[in-house]
Amino acid sequence: MARISYLECTRCGEHYSAETPQTICPKDGGILYVRYDLAGLKPSFRPTMLPGRTASMWRYAEVLPEADPVSLGEGFTPLLHSREYANVYIKDEGLNPTGSFKARGLSAAVTMCRAYGLKKVAIPSAGNAASALAAYSAAAGIEAHIFMPKDVPLANRVECESYGAHVTLVDGLISDCARIVAERKEQEGWFDISTLKEPFRVEGKKTMAYEAVEQLGWQVPQGIIYPTGGGVGMIGMWKAFEEMEALGWIGSARPKMISVQASGCAPIARAWDEGKASSEFWQNAATSAAGLRVPKPYGDYLVLDILKKSGGTAVAASDDEIMDAFLHWSRVEGVFAAPEGAAALVAYRKLLASGFFKASDNVVLFNTGSGLKYLDVIESRKKKSSPPASRHIGGIIGPY
Repeated sequence: MARISYLECTRCGEHYSAETPQTICPKDGGILYVRYDLAGLKPSFRPTMLPGRTASMWRYAEVLPEADPVSLGEGFTPLLHSREYANVYIKDEGLNPTGSFKARGLSAAVTMCRAYGLKKVAIPSAGNAASALAAYSAAAGIEAHIFMPKDVPLANRVECESYGAHVTLVDGLISDCARIVAERKEQEGWFDISTLKEPFRVEGKKTMAYEAVEQLGWQVPQGIIYPTGGGVGMIGMWKAFEEMEALGWIGSARPKMISVQASGCAPIARAWDEGKASSEFWQNAATSAAGLRVPKPYGDYLVLDILKKSGGTAVAASDDEIMDAFLHWSRVEGVFAAPEGAAALVAYRKLLASGFFKASDNVVLFNTGSGLKYLDVIESRKKKSSPPASRHIGGIIGPY
């Protein structure tokens, strides 16, 4: 595994040591990136070394932190060729441990928490990150404190409790959960493992790009459509493309990065449309895609910069469009996607219709989780969308 050279602030560029636990830049609150000696690694780490390695994200150990992994077999999820679109691929992250892409980030983050000797961690979560933290903390012997909105999918709450995590349900949004963690972490002795408040969840998430490019025969796709709540996956993948170029594995070409959000909570899409470099808090956020209900992503400035540099864009999808795409993928592709993942299909349809993508473009759509985690949400949406039953009264046919 790679010895970390330093941690780098994404705002001011300041360097910090990784010898002790770090959160964000103390100067400006910037997100910290893990940096390695890629030039020194380049001669000895080549793609030809990968075949035969374990089918997990830790196959890329040379570009992951030097520590004994806390692993449950996360990563190397299938890249499925669409049955409907000749040049579309579905990266099915729902087949990760705990049923979502969050397993990658929390595997890396908990690995480093154990390496640092931390005993208690805390997280605000819309659901799937909580499940992943609970599982990996149990595997590492670390105490997990989880704060989730009280209306999270039932599976997430049951899962966290089953893993032995300390669960607090909050009457509010993930932003309210984050506030509680921030207010209590010092007195409780918790290490805050919130989205982008520590540097290692990005490291786990970046492996999605390494895998996708490897699975495409070391070809970079023309586009990546990514459901964006906190945005760690997109940020991590962009970092991975930079690393792969530095290693000589790919050239300078980059995919157009597409952020898709729910129309009931679309701070990134709104900021993009308005040409802003950061987002504003989304008031009264509401969507059945729980993972997209993030009113103000901490890494918004990085996501928006990635969209700009890649020639990408941001798309919003309504809950009705998401449910239609969910059912379509289930019946056409055999993929039982999370609502967040189904939003990627909504975005692709819109971008194909508008001419943003050509049918000949290779595009990877990320399904970020399993629909099995959302059975109560899906059933509720189906009931709401069903027309009322009709009754026959006095020869008149109509709904009553």
